[in-house]
Amino acid sequence: MEKQFLMGNQAIGLGAIRAGVRVVAGYPGTPSTEILETIAKNNPGDVYVEWSVNEKAALEVAAGAAYAGARTLVTMKQVGLNVASDPLMSLAYVGVKGGMVIAVADDPGPISSQTEQDTRHFAQFSKLPVFDPCSPEEAYEMIVDAFAYSEKYHTPVLFRPTTRVCHGCASIQVDGERQDHDPEGFVKDSSRWVIFPRLSFQNHKMIEGRNPRIGEDFSSYRFNELTGSGKRGIATGGVSYEYTREVLGELTPKLLKVATPHPFPEKLALEFLDGLDEVLVIEELDPVIERELTYLCGKHHLNVTIRGKLTGDIPPAGENTVESVREAVSRFLELPYEAPELPELPSMPIRPPVLCAGCPHRASFYAVKQAMKGKKAVFSGDIGCYTLGNAQPLDMVDTCLCMGADVTMAQGLHRVEPDAVNFSFIGDSTFFASGITGVVNAVYNQTDIVLIVLDNSTTAMTGHQPHPGTGITMMGDVSQKISIPTVLEAIGVKHVATVDPLDLKAAIEAVKEAAGIKGVSAVIFKSPCIAVTKPAGLFSVDEGKCIGCQKCIRELGCPATTMEGKKAFIEPSLCYGCSICAQVCPVGAIGGDQK
Repeated sequence: MEKQFLMGNQAIGLGAIRAGVRVVAGYPGTPSTEILETIAKNNPGDVYVEWSVNEKAALEVAAGAAYAGARTLVTMKQVGLNVASDPLMSLAYVGVKGGMVIAVADDPGPISSQTEQDTRHFAQFSKLPVFDPCSPEEAYEMIVDAFAYSEKYHTPVLFRPTTRVCHGCASIQVDGERQDHDPEGFVKDSSRWVIFPRLSFQNHKMIEGRNPRIGEDFSSYRFNELTGSGKRGIATGGVSYEYTREVLGELTPKLLKVATPHPFPEKLALEFLDGLDEVLVIEELDPVIERELTYLCGKHHLNVTIRGKLTGDIPPAGENTVESVREAVSRFLELPYEAPELPELPSMPIRPPVLCAGCPHRASFYAVKQAMKGKKAVFSGDIGCYTLGNAQPLDMVDTCLCMGADVTMAQGLHRVEPDAVNFSFIGDSTFFASGITGVVNAVYNQTDIVLIVLDNSTTAMTGHQPHPGTGITMMGDVSQKISIPTVLEAIGVKHVATVDPLDLKAAIEAVKEAAGIKGVSAVIFKSPCIAVTKPAGLFSVDEGKCIGCQKCIRELGCPATTMEGKKAFIEPSLCYGCSICAQVCPVGAIGGDQK
């Protein structure tokens, strides 16, 4: 045993290694990314780890390994589960042989996601068990239990940490002894592994009979806890349990901690409800526990008032905090509450999200904007750093829905407004994850769109993970780089141009040419992310030449460029030498290449 100070995601990864996981697949997405990276970094030598092309592929890779008896782990963020839902729903019916855990990190807030969707609902929808850890320490232990329950009931299980559990840190006793689970190998049995309507019918009946048994099993599960006494009770789960415990201190009302929201531990919950007049449910995202308790009160004719999100006692959206829980608990238990007197904060500089200084995406957006000046054009964006292209002064993202949607939404927009030039902006990693099918659709249906691939040679926003275009795998192997131009040409895109966006004149001409072509045309702006390359020479402003027109600031919005008095100034600690400001300056006042 060794005590280590670990982030929650690191704890989950090390816990999975301890549980004997053999195959790990995932797709990067905050707040889940570090789980897989931790396993890769601490690989004992017999664990296969991969960043898959998307979450659907990851889940299917893991399912195949689980069919052969290996313990497998899939990692993703909550919106990634939407991508993986097709195989997930069928896999719930087929089941697994080796333990299979699907770690899906939810993001209350949201802090770095499109939605606040709640994976506990997906558990109910897919009829799968879900584990909900409240802390990094618990997550380390619980991930081992999740594998055991998966094998016990021959079903994949969901593991649902939230952002504060994923990114919180704690001192954890790490057990170096690893469980031994050698896979048996795949045993052919078409009556088990080939999903047909008859098998689905039979297994659906089996699942409906099984889940109440799991719920009863969960009533005695070690992390589902019932403490305290009285006429008023509090039910909670996840990180909200930690907040609640901190708020209660020495108070001991009846307290139900729900670590497995589905199948719901009904027997334990009924024991909790017995003798209560009122219950306050404290949870994040959706009122899952609240609805379960309300259902039980109706089912068993219990005269207990259930309060929570549905009654306005808990905020309907966003994160809970210790202070928000303190206020709700004080009101519920009729205790005095005074809002803390916080010192007045100093005024902070306004710092909106912005593309990094030197980011090649800025140059790409600017080139398209200049090429389309005076023309009717719509710019469909996607998920990634380049979503920040929506900010002024670029203002080059008109739509953003989900990964890959830029390519297909541009096609729908074209069908309504064929006189507009419809652009789709997509990153290199997202192109492989979910963009290719959209391009196939456009070519097949002969749709006029201009595809802009922002190829910065990494998966930047989630921490610079490799992807199929980089030629590096998470096992440390060098693989063949998959060429985006070659893929596009194979699909049938007739015009594919590759250009460096930092060569502004060439970039603008490439966009103009592509925009004049019928059907699908593509421009690949290829320039590495500043985080994976060395800076070029620094640029500076010649004050004698600068006329103070602010064009470099008004048109580019680079955070390295400001005004000092009436002259432009480039902050040398931020400059990466991209040279776009020098190319934009109308009087040639910007130059440099100082090494």
